[in-house]
Amino acid sequence: MTDIPALLERIAKHDGAIGAFWQVDATGALATPPRGEGPLRGVAIGIKDNVDVAGLRATGGIAAFRDVVATRDAPCVRGLREAGLVILGKLAMHEGALGATTDTPGFGRCMNPLRAGFTPGGSSGGSGAAVAAGFVPLAVGTDTMGSVRIPAAYCGVTGLKPTRGLIGRSGVVPLSPTLDHVGVLASTPRLAGLALQAMAADDPADPAWRPAPTGWQAVPDGPPRLADLRIGLPEPVLAATMEPVLRAAWLAAAARLRAAGATVEPVAMPEWDPGAARRAGLLLLEAEAAVLHAALIDDPAAASPDFRSALAYGRDAGTARLVRALFRLEEVKAATVRALDRFDLLLMPTAPQRAFAHGKPAPVDQADFTALANFAGLPSIALPWPAEDGGLPASVQLVGHPYAEALLVGVAEALDGA
Repeated sequence: MTDIPALLERIAKHDGAIGAFWQVDATGALATPPRGEGPLRGVAIGIKDNVDVAGLRATGGIAAFRDVVATRDAPCVRGLREAGLVILGKLAMHEGALGATTDTPGFGRCMNPLRAGFTPGGSSGGSGAAVAAGFVPLAVGTDTMGSVRIPAAYCGVTGLKPTRGLIGRSGVVPLSPTLDHVGVLASTPRLAGLALQAMAADDPADPAWRPAPTGWQAVPDGPPRLADLRIGLPEPVLAATMEPVLRAAWLAAAARLRAAGATVEPVAMPEWDPGAARRAGLLLLEAEAAVLHAALIDDPAAASPDFRSALAYGRDAGTARLVRALFRLEEVKAATVRALDRFDLLLMPTAPQRAFAHGKPAPVDQADFTALANFAGLPSIALPWPAEDGGLPASVQLVGHPYAEALLVGVAEALDGA
């Protein structure tokens, strides 16, 4: 269990300089005895502000939804409550979950606890910041092209995105039904896996939701046998531009796995051009968001000009461009499946850069590496790695087969422990 009053006091004392929480529900957190008897009973958690928590606002960071109050918990939140987690409140996010800085017009700018004035990433920036600041050991986020794992990387915490369909998305403000996933950020890989298990509640209202396979779990019964694993290093990432310290961290993680006996070698994926695939994914999500949020596009009071412009771009893209984007994403998905026919896991950096200062132009390639798992609907975990220059942490990610969350958590724990 966590000391809920102490965490609430810490938030009250320090969050004014960070802005991780948009709503703190101290009354609810202190008034409701935790349920359950498992390892999550009494553990504190924060929820991204696009996920419904009964009685709290669910704004999605969009001005038009500022006063929307959820009448019931999203199924994933219901699962967390049943496991005994205590919800402390709702967390900052990038507007509409479409962006990776968490500098949200009308709602505020969230700061990275590791360096003043820097972004925590996004779109689940408040989730990453809340865990990194020690406000909560766990936070729910959503991930469309990397929005759980990018803030995990920038804030030096663990981020876990599940297999598509494993965690239902009803009660979540949608952006892209094709690419949206609900995930978790945590102080450790094991906590992330335990929370993901709890969130895997029935959600027939989400057409993509599927019951987990019999016997599925997100936490391994014991450490994995690393010597039995084949791990691929995608060649398009080997050729990509990134901060040298991130390449060094990636290669160091690969060397550590080799030293433990794993087979680690490059894997050709010629169909995957990370930048071109990211652009195709962005077009798809903008088109889907334009359909879902059509009423916002022409209303200046409903959302920021940038958000409405992105939706308008998706609305006006044209059938031919959208179909070409879909074809490209299918090629990338097929390439990923073929790579995993030969390997148990893929290993790569989480992002091409570390956190950067608010006010600087956001790098266009932030999601180049993370988006692959969304396109393929595969589970992925991001974990921090020490930077050889002693600065902000680096981060590496693993991508696995469908429903291989327990293997991802186990390998992440092995790397973390080493």
